[in-house]
Amino acid sequence: MKIDSDFNDINAIGDDHMSSSSETPLRPDAFELSDQEKVEIIKDDIRHIMETLGLDLTDDSLQGTPNRVAKMFVNEIFGGLSPKHKPKASTFKNHYKYGEMLVEKNITVYSTCEHHLLPIVGRAHVAYISNGSVVGLSKMNRIVDYYAKRPQVQERLTIQIVKELQDVLGTEDVACVIDAKHLCVNSRGIRDIESSTVTSEFGGKFKQKEVKREFLDYVQLDTQF
Repeated sequence: MKIDSDFNDINAIGDDHMSSSSETPLRPDAFELSDQEKVEIIKDDIRHIMETLGLDLTDDSLQGTPNRVAKMFVNEIFGGLSPKHKPKASTFKNHYKYGEMLVEKNITVYSTCEHHLLPIVGRAHVAYISNGSVVGLSKMNRIVDYYAKRPQVQERLTIQIVKELQDVLGTEDVACVIDAKHLCVNSRGIRDIESSTVTSEFGGKFKQKEVKREFLDYVQLDTQF
């Protein structure tokens, strides 16, 4: 559980990560509206928020903000909510018979905390051991980016990346570690600008102590798991 200045506020129960599912909580009608329809509705909502705060939306600097924010929400930072943006991760036969782990480290993570809608920024380190199939290196980055582009908690993001690669590769031998800063901690509440959060998910052979240690050595993490 994360602890911040909202700890005693019963409305902050969303900070209890233990209750969070590994699936992003979406309503059944999540995709009934078109992207443009969503932009128009969100634009009005952002305009209302800004007007409620007392901002003058006739000002040249502010008048386009509701539309910009709405398009950013739908097309960019929350674009990973839509299955149509899911990357196609084609696999190939492991002709080289490479049997050691493959590690893609320092993948940039830009996500959004679902509790305060503030940025999560960090790095993901992903690895797998082939059981006969391999995936293009850029697809690993794209999978990270797809699941990051939605309101998230870091624990769920880590699990989703591993599960997706396990499905794509047909093996349990996948691992992911994410080290990220949460602006809901760094810029509000406790306002601790130095702290970061590390999460991990280890599948298959990566649960073995020596294999896990090899992976962590590759990504140069001293954190004890």
